[in-house]
Amino acid sequence: MEKIITKDGSIAEVEGAEALYSLRHTASHIMAQAIKHLYGGADGKNVQLAIGPAIDTGFYYDIDIEKKLTEEDLVDIEKEMKNIVKQNLKLERTVLSRADALKKFSDEGEIYKVELIQDLPEDSEISLFTQGDFTDLCAGPHVLSTGKVKAFKLMSLAGAYWRGDEHNKMLQRIYGTAFLTKEELQNYLTMLEEAAKRDHRKLGKELDLFSLHDEGPGFPFFHPNGMTIQNELLNYWREVHRRYGYHEIKTPIILNRKLWETSGHWDHYKENMYFTKIDDEDYAVKPMNCPGSILTYNTHSHSYRDLPLKLAELGLVHRHEKSGVLHGLFRVRNFTQDDAHIYMTPEQIEPAIQETIDLFDEVYKTFGLSYKAELSTRPENSMGSDEVWEKATDALRKALEHRGLDFVINEGDGAFYGPKIDFHLKDSIGRTWQCGTIQLDMMLPEKFDMTYIGEDGAKHRPIMVHRVVYGSIERFIGILIEHFAGAFPVWFAPIQIKLLPIADKHFDFTKKLYDRLFTLGLRAEIDDRSEKTGKKIRDAQVKKIPYMVVIGDKEVETGILPIRKHGSKESFEMSVEDFIKYVQEKISSRDLNY
Repeated sequence: MEKIITKDGSIAEVEGAEALYSLRHTASHIMAQAIKHLYGGADGKNVQLAIGPAIDTGFYYDIDIEKKLTEEDLVDIEKEMKNIVKQNLKLERTVLSRADALKKFSDEGEIYKVELIQDLPEDSEISLFTQGDFTDLCAGPHVLSTGKVKAFKLMSLAGAYWRGDEHNKMLQRIYGTAFLTKEELQNYLTMLEEAAKRDHRKLGKELDLFSLHDEGPGFPFFHPNGMTIQNELLNYWREVHRRYGYHEIKTPIILNRKLWETSGHWDHYKENMYFTKIDDEDYAVKPMNCPGSILTYNTHSHSYRDLPLKLAELGLVHRHEKSGVLHGLFRVRNFTQDDAHIYMTPEQIEPAIQETIDLFDEVYKTFGLSYKAELSTRPENSMGSDEVWEKATDALRKALEHRGLDFVINEGDGAFYGPKIDFHLKDSIGRTWQCGTIQLDMMLPEKFDMTYIGEDGAKHRPIMVHRVVYGSIERFIGILIEHFAGAFPVWFAPIQIKLLPIADKHFDFTKKLYDRLFTLGLRAEIDDRSEKTGKKIRDAQVKKIPYMVVIGDKEVETGILPIRKHGSKESFEMSVEDFIKYVQEKISSRDLNY
């Protein structure tokens, strides 16, 4: 348990995320104080402070300073922070009137603090926190003294527009992290080192999977190796969805403005869309697949006997993202969304959600990914009545509760047309990724006048569920690259077997073996370069090929192959037939191990 100063100034004992948040918030103040000491000048006015919140990975502070900070400066700032921590300065909360707070920060030249205060109501009481010679505008919470912040590290520098507006001044942002113990900090730093080795952009280049080009920022190019991975994932997706009773469809990429006005995207999502004109009419490139699925549903009349109807689509969507947020395959401007839309009666909601979770569970376990669920509720820009939202949210909550899944509530993070369940995957080094989504929608069926004939012979509105399991195929591939560090399971490895003939005289045997493997659908390559065998083995290891087979006189004579797995220095022997059966079993079972 940690004691903190809460937002109302009282002392409370907290633990876990709340304690960590308070510690990191205090760390941001210590960093700001250190920057003022080092670069602020006699009156501190050479540095103007903007905002310095705690975040999921630590904390940051945005500052306005003429000096261009470098990585070397972070060392000096961190050293001064340690001095402040050593002094164990007590944090004290005070409250000023809005007028007094404006005067204080105006006198100190803190123009960003003044702007923040001016946005508050006239009768506001302004909360300040002081530690030694440093006072900051802040609502809290904080730990009791600077001495509590012992496990921290400054991480990086970046640029950030004031208030995130590109029309405002570019400030310098310093990122740091802090933990309750030095052991937790070291574990986090070790994880970051491992993550850097696994960076999908680095491995994507080394393994020749994909590339990104200035001619199309945010539009990834997949190479043959990358397409092999993508196609295997899509083949598996189709297999699973066929078993679960889905029907695959395909809808156009460009559709008329009227459709997007009906769906609500024109009013609620326009800033993220691309547009064109055809025959003097407005069209949009689809950012989502759902309206096309609805049009497909509406081409036929439906009975309650047809429901639930599951229409799945591997649809290419385009969304406008600012260049500053583009990031490899994780944040792109076009991607394939593995959408499915389930149309059902109200009575079918809970079993349909349960079955969808079963599908998600099967897929994620296939890749060795654990997950947690998050229920996202109504956002501010939503459509529809309180009653409809409450009914939809309650249906999702009950499905999670009845299944016994642990979940957290994410207030206000639903889509504008319905609440959703997000699935956050945990990878091999402990990071989490949001991928799968199940979204309940009672509004689009109304907007598109969707109906089915019920048992009573009357027309009724179907309930619609939007759901994705991979989310974005491109992003999911990026996650898998980092999860497996590029050493993919055999079933979707681009090259499964590397054949290494020692000399030219061994090539005929090697070629016949290659032809046999190719005929059986196995992905093999021959390394026939005039290089030493040791180099060929090392190169195959770098390319993370699951199996390497060195072929010399003995192998040609006996037909017994020495098999070497990726990451191993030892070989084991198998006949050609046994090796083929071994690899085929690994593929058919989708074994994660070699």
